[in-house]
Amino acid sequence: MKSLRHAVALLVPALIAMLGTAVAFLVFAIARRVVTPSVRAADTDILAVDTGAQTIELSRTPDTELPGRYGLFTTGTYGYVKLGAVLSADATTVRRKLLTQIETGAKIDRAAGFSGWYYSTPSELHLPWDNVLIGSPAGPCPAWLFPAESSTWVIQVHGRGVTRAECLRAVPVFHALGMPNLVVSYRNDGEAPRSKGGSYALGASEWRDVDAAISYALRHGATQVLLMGWSMGGAIALQTAVSSTHREAIVGLVLDSPVVDWRNVLRFQAREEGIRDPFPALAMNALSSPLTARLSGSEFVIPFDKLDMVARADELTVPILILHSEDDGFVPADASHALAEARPDLVTMPRFTGARHTKIWNYDQLGWTATITDWTAANGFSPSV
Repeated sequence: MKSLRHAVALLVPALIAMLGTAVAFLVFAIARRVVTPSVRAADTDILAVDTGAQTIELSRTPDTELPGRYGLFTTGTYGYVKLGAVLSADATTVRRKLLTQIETGAKIDRAAGFSGWYYSTPSELHLPWDNVLIGSPAGPCPAWLFPAESSTWVIQVHGRGVTRAECLRAVPVFHALGMPNLVVSYRNDGEAPRSKGGSYALGASEWRDVDAAISYALRHGATQVLLMGWSMGGAIALQTAVSSTHREAIVGLVLDSPVVDWRNVLRFQAREEGIRDPFPALAMNALSSPLTARLSGSEFVIPFDKLDMVARADELTVPILILHSEDDGFVPADASHALAEARPDLVTMPRFTGARHTKIWNYDQLGWTATITDWTAANGFSPSV
């Protein structure tokens, strides 16, 4: 199988030459989108704000209609506002309670980005915290440290196209269990240093920055660590678990909406955007070929085989909790289920549905919190000073 994939990868330049310039442009454009750090896109419209009632009306999407607490990235007077319950909805609009006070006369543009972050800064958690720097191979990577009494630390890794604020939702549950939280950044995420090429490696390089964070934790009182990864952060956490120089210190993984197999994810996302075969396959082969990776915007060859953790399931050695909504809509749960089936001795995967991508906390905070609390207790990750 590897020899076949290698042969296909070597044929990519010839195939593209035969298919013509237009096809080559499309293939490289698709590939470039995969590895280029993205700016948060607007995915809904603000239709009205009632400053008297403190409500906001949004265009209805599968995300904006979700029950629970969320955030909204806006432009104008307010850069980020918090949203509460859905108050009403029709076929095209959703009206929600505002949890951030918006004053009369505030300027808010129409385009907005719906978010599961909810918390945007560590001070909102009302817990002790410090800014620290992790000395990684990429350079000094900023991190937030939430101290606690346990020698079992949680290292949290955010996903693609976002920053470490994504992880703040999980800090309180682990802090309540007595575990310090180290919320990290990694190369090319907009907060950590930029690599020479400035592109994502989908976990193949970023794991080294997380490995450096493990070193930091071990130097500052940790005896063991749990890794928590969100979306692409799940892929990074999995790569760290099988590649780290500190593998013996990693005692468990918590993965929220994780990327377990990039091929599966990229095929799904291509279909969702109406991009049909053979273009997704050609784009992935372009990224994985030394002859075309740079033309595709990648600093290095993307090793999709190494990033397929279903295929590498036998290399995993620690308990894994996967939190993945069946209707994720961005990173399908198929590969998470496949990993659970491949390693039932290690993987716990309770069923969640209705919550979309990385929004289980927002949708069902009590269930999400109870699942993590029960799993940590069942695996003996209780505080040990």
